[in-house]
Amino acid sequence: MPTLVKLTEGAFSLVDDAFTAVPDEEDLPQGDVIISLSRFQAEGDRLLSEGRAVGVRVEPAEEVEALAYDLPRLSVVALAFPKFTDGRAYSSARILRQRLGYRGEIRAVGDVVVEQGGHMIRCGFDAFAPADGSQPAQWAHVANRHRHVYQRAADTKAPAYVERGEA
Repeated sequence: MPTLVKLTEGAFSLVDDAFTAVPDEEDLPQGDVIISLSRFQAEGDRLLSEGRAVGVRVEPAEEVEALAYDLPRLSVVALAFPKFTDGRAYSSARILRQRLGYRGEIRAVGDVVVEQGGHMIRCGFDAFAPADGSQPAQWAHVANRHRHVYQRAADTKAPAYVERGEA
């Protein structure tokens, strides 16, 4: 069973992934699955009615707003990083957390590297499938590397100008 780095209440841990990521061309196995946005739009209601936990993989060119109606029924939204230099999933995570109010798991999948972990966390990611073999301690380090931040984000860190005003 593949493992994930999961952020829960400020702590990082290694957890087993209960979901099976299923490509469009494969038959669906039993159990909890992560499927593409297009497959979810075609088969999602049936899968959810079967009592499965369902996750949706969203590619960078796809709009997460297409899931707005279904978000309360989804267990995971997996945002794809086809290469670490493609940052469109950061915007998708912010939209999910701040505009659409999604409270479920937002998972980074694909070319996920620990060096970008701090930015991912600030945007609202809370689960990571690292491509670089990184461990929870490394994710904790990058998450807490900088004491000050300079703008509001999906996390709870107060910007530096707010801290200065309170001093």
